[in-house]
Amino acid sequence: MENLVNLIDLTTEELTEYVVSLGFKQFRAAQIRRWLLRGTVDFADMTDIGIADRGLLNANCRTGLPRIAEKHISALDGTVKYLFELWDGNVIESVVMRYRHGISICISRQVGCRMGCVFCASTIGGLTRNLSSGEMLGQIICAQADIGERISSVVLMGIGEPLDNYDNVVRFLHEVTSPDSLDIGSRHISLSTSGLADRIIRLSQEDLQITLSISLHCADDAGRSELMPVNRRWNIEELLTSCRKYFEITGRRISFEYTLISGKNDSMDDAGKLADCLMRYLRGIPFHVNLIPVNPVEGKAFAAGERDSIERFRDALEKRRINATIRRRLGSDINASCGQLRKKHIESVIPPDIRQELSEN
Repeated sequence: MENLVNLIDLTTEELTEYVVSLGFKQFRAAQIRRWLLRGTVDFADMTDIGIADRGLLNANCRTGLPRIAEKHISALDGTVKYLFELWDGNVIESVVMRYRHGISICISRQVGCRMGCVFCASTIGGLTRNLSSGEMLGQIICAQADIGERISSVVLMGIGEPLDNYDNVVRFLHEVTSPDSLDIGSRHISLSTSGLADRIIRLSQEDLQITLSISLHCADDAGRSELMPVNRRWNIEELLTSCRKYFEITGRRISFEYTLISGKNDSMDDAGKLADCLMRYLRGIPFHVNLIPVNPVEGKAFAAGERDSIERFRDALEKRRINATIRRRLGSDINASCGQLRKKHIESVIPPDIRQELSEN
């Protein structure tokens, strides 16, 4: 099973070369590619390919596309949350969100996460494995096929740290923007990182016109290290210096995500520290702050403040001429924030003693 080739991982050229190596004519590659981009999970459904040829494909490869294990639709705003099952039985999450400007999807980049951010459900249980470029692409393809509408923008803000899976993520970014693939414009793609400063610099060299989002969440090293262990490796100075270099190379405005946690980082003093910190390192270049009321996670004691305190925090930033908005929470009735559906699924199928052993390893 593990030796089978995931066809969705292959570019058009690679797929052509592969099917020819199996003895097919070149035109079969275009047929298979069309089926894959339509979200066809099983070779049996590729009806313009002969039965014998479908059997040959089935013996040597898999489509690599995920299957929908669970699907939840918000009655409040139409947000759709998917739990996708991968070929090896692992599960990941994707969320489809509807906006006035189009349909967006938030995708996972890893099975689990090892960054250890204390307020996030995605990191519970640690990292299982990276996703391939095709497994990232497959989330978009299958969601698009399920809703029957084109997805026009992508947010890499689901489960996993994208820069911890650097090569696969960059390959995905080139593939998803390709006219031979989903042809989604790079300016309609946002990548969110917890702050791997060296790889932010590396990403700036990739000639990708994406939007970079930085999960900041605290303006001093002691507090940020408590919330985000990654800060012990790359502190705020290293992170924001890399952000400035990223802008100087790419010319692309950077967004900062700041999760507001009541009693932890949401006071007026915290707002002042945040403004001072950002202006110290980024004065003179455009940036934006996205304020995110923390999502409740079972087993975590964190809570969001009242709406008026969140608005005061925003207003304090704007008085310092910092562009700031409060993110609208979508799919609140289906726990649409990342990691929670996967956590619930794992708890339902894996005995507690095995879960404890996995988390320790």
